[in-house]
Amino acid sequence: MSASLQLRASSPTQLGAAFTRLISRSSLVDGQPPFNDQALVDAASGARALIVAEHGDVIAGAVIVGEGEFEFVVDPEFRRNGLGTILLDRILDGAEPAIAGWAHGDHPASRILAARTGFEAVRTLYQLRMPVPGPSTDAPSTGSPSTGSGNEGVVIEAFRPGVDDEAWVELNARVFADHPEQGSITLDDLHARMAEPWFDAGDFLVARHDDRLIAYNWLKIEGPDEPGEIYVVGVDSTYAGRGLGRTLMQHAFDRLRERGISTAALYVDADNVGAVHLYRSLGFADHTVDVQYRRPLAG
Repeated sequence: MSASLQLRASSPTQLGAAFTRLISRSSLVDGQPPFNDQALVDAASGARALIVAEHGDVIAGAVIVGEGEFEFVVDPEFRRNGLGTILLDRILDGAEPAIAGWAHGDHPASRILAARTGFEAVRTLYQLRMPVPGPSTDAPSTGSPSTGSGNEGVVIEAFRPGVDDEAWVELNARVFADHPEQGSITLDDLHARMAEPWFDAGDFLVARHDDRLIAYNWLKIEGPDEPGEIYVVGVDSTYAGRGLGRTLMQHAFDRLRERGISTAALYVDADNVGAVHLYRSLGFADHTVDVQYRRPLAG
């Protein structure tokens, strides 16, 4: 296998349909994509390196590495042939000692490879799903002021591209100041996501008070047969504890129904106890688990 394998640096743009096909084939078998959105954005911009393993004219595997972490995938046809070990060796050759790796789906093969190479689980990310519920009588319609629980005067409406961009980036950075990925999103990162085929400003719900952005619930809807993802939810700490997150979730469900989506999905850190409690109370249940691994530093 290794004798006929070629490793080289590339980019999503250079690889085109071949890279998309690798992701699609793996997603179909594994039940979820092998790379997160930020990794793909960074690979496209050159902020992270993309390395592919080619077997003849076929991409047998790929690695995205940078920003202190890595993710990699092996095409289902080429699994159980040692390619995962080859890719991991390439990643670790010259990498910083504290580099972390994601295993999307927490597959047994990932756990075995992690144990074999001295990696330990340090973070767990749940993907939760639930059927989109029927209309709520509690939440006002989008564009109408919210009332009760200290939310008087709060208006929930669609994101305004070109108007709300900088305010959202600033709010997101405050909300996720302690989050390793979400809080570091830049204006360029936001615009890269807005350029994606799935972006629809009507799916990006924001809450305002006195025309100030105070909370949001961004949906990612890729097609009528796919789950609608609660992409990211954030509430300004000044407005925390007033039920605004729950109200935004009800608006999100309304929007998903409007778009013809029957299943809602989201990702949440296992140690974010408050958020996990909220989502479970709404009816979300476990679907898959992602695990981040890291090798402990010597001494």
